[in-house]
Amino acid sequence: MSYRREFGIANSNGVIKLNISWLFRRHNFAPGALGVICLGLSFVCPAAAASALDVREFGAKGDGVTKDTKAIQEAIDKASSAVGTVVISSGKYVSGTIHLRSNLTLRIEQGATLVFSPDDDDFDPYEPLPYHMSGAREKKEAQVSFVNHLPSERRRLSVPLAYDDTETTYFHYSLLSGDSVHNVAIEGTGAIDGNRPRRGGPKPIGIRNSEWISVRGITIRNAPNYNISFLGTDHIEVEGVKLLNGYADGVDTDGCRYIRVTNSYIDAWDDAVCPKASMALGKRRATEHLVVANCVLRTSCNNFKFGTETAGDLKDVTVSNCVMLRRDSGRRPLGGIAIESADGSNIDGIVISNISMEDVIAPIFIRLGARGRGMEKPAPGSIKNISIQNVVARGASLASSITGIETGHIQNVSLDGIDLTAMGGVAARDVNVAEVPAKYPEADMFGDLPAFALYSRHVDGMTLRNFKVHAAEPDGRPALILDDVTRLEISGFDSTSAPPHQPMLLFQNVTGALLYGNRSSAAADIFLSIRGAKSSDIALRGNDLRHAEQAIQQSPDVPRGAVSVDADSGVSSH
Repeated sequence: MSYRREFGIANSNGVIKLNISWLFRRHNFAPGALGVICLGLSFVCPAAAASALDVREFGAKGDGVTKDTKAIQEAIDKASSAVGTVVISSGKYVSGTIHLRSNLTLRIEQGATLVFSPDDDDFDPYEPLPYHMSGAREKKEAQVSFVNHLPSERRRLSVPLAYDDTETTYFHYSLLSGDSVHNVAIEGTGAIDGNRPRRGGPKPIGIRNSEWISVRGITIRNAPNYNISFLGTDHIEVEGVKLLNGYADGVDTDGCRYIRVTNSYIDAWDDAVCPKASMALGKRRATEHLVVANCVLRTSCNNFKFGTETAGDLKDVTVSNCVMLRRDSGRRPLGGIAIESADGSNIDGIVISNISMEDVIAPIFIRLGARGRGMEKPAPGSIKNISIQNVVARGASLASSITGIETGHIQNVSLDGIDLTAMGGVAARDVNVAEVPAKYPEADMFGDLPAFALYSRHVDGMTLRNFKVHAAEPDGRPALILDDVTRLEISGFDSTSAPPHQPMLLFQNVTGALLYGNRSSAAADIFLSIRGAKSSDIALRGNDLRHAEQAIQQSPDVPRGAVSVDADSGVSSH
């Protein structure tokens, strides 16, 4: 005999269905099995049946004038002791810092808005640093008078010297603040309003040293600090949120692990999704196991960026199915995909795929430098095993770049299925680009590069497949410049734009290169120029170079025999 049962649990609000469809055959159960199942249900039932607490029951007014901090906190403190839910129902609730507790669901319902108190003193002070740094703040800050400064600015200027900026370092200065909590959900279709006209103020959500945290469905507007900010926290879910008109970063995960940021719309002036690995905990902690998927990312800085705080490592990351755009007002996004190691970070295992970009200044920026924040002696970390696939970028005005430094090479980078349309209109430039290993890493750090599509230097192991480039206006620069690159593979390259009197591709001290299945749709004066005494082992096989006036050009310092070409191609290597 078969049975199908649905279970419900009565409480003061009626019946909560557990949505358990139970299909079984009597003879499949040993004696006592039904009791075991019922006993299992008894562990679920108390939490499921716990009544939700409406903050109005604790005296909250929700009138947009009264400060409701105390009432909301009392509801949270009571609910957390019973693994409960606090409901913020329709209304406008003005509040300062609210302390999240473990085993809590905070539900902000449709029509409800948590509004930042306009009084900065209603928010918690910065927490003590877990470390001490000797020295003084920069002279320009140390001599600033507190007179006529906003309270948030006076707060910032009064803190002790730290490795990182105040937004990255401090978390107690938040509306919803959690420290060493677990099993916390912030959910609903309501909103949080930062109630500030500019950057400088508390975080809407700041959580540190915690685990099993979810933020689902809510809208955050006008955030004067990082919208959703985590430090040293594991098992994070950010799902289906809307971040609107943020003045700082969108979602920041700093030294965190097991993270999902999905199905969200993020509109922030600073970086939209920005994992970090700073020294805010007083030690290096990696950011690992991060998934970003199915998001619309709008910014005036970087759509997705790791950095610039990169003391800890970044490992095991996927970013997929995202649209990267500019905001409705303000400057264009500086970078679409930015992967940076400036402070000794080891970056390994990054996969980015299925990305559409529009009006992003520099679509791809990968930089290994040696700024050395938090290090006694600056030294480069490492970047390796990077895969970027299926990217369409329109309206780029700066070239993408992948650059290590002489003392630190990037390793094993693959770009596959890149379709890039550049604005063009730039004259030919000197191919020698300054190294600047300690400079702040930013997609425009080199200015106009000598290539219009991609400039790469100090890379060991690079694969370019199905790389298609176009320039909207005639451009005097090569499409690609590769300098000090080893183990290079290029296949399926094509360009509809060719610079006058310049090569389409320029190699400088490239070793171990294989080019096959490439073509030049445009009538190029020169397809490939090879320069440098260290050039060696460059092979061209099965390329269609009929539209190039000269297929290969070699400078006098290139060693004889460094280049080999198909015997039947009709192309001379000199």
